[in-house]
Amino acid sequence: MPELASFYGIKVMMYTLDNKKHHLPHIHARYQNDKAVFSLPDGELLAGNLPSKKLRMVQTWIDIHEDELMQCWNLAVNGIDPPKIEPLR
Repeated sequence: MPELASFYGIKVMMYTLDNKKHHLPHIHARYQNDKAVFSLPDGELLAGNLPSKKLRMVQTWIDIHEDELMQCWNLAVNGIDPPKIEPLR
């Protein structure tokens, strides 16, 4: 699974050809032993959980990079690994 960004111990990833289970644009985030799936472009939590501060960081990052994330999704569903995106600083 290609990693889109890593910040504050959070890894954000997007699987290629991953439009079967959730049927909508989304990303995967991991922090320590926690995993979560967020919809794009709104950042709604679809599955899993992260500590509240980390959850808000991911949602803020999604808001900042909404257009880039949607471009990445279009590449990923067509089997092309998406490029990295600037991390949250």
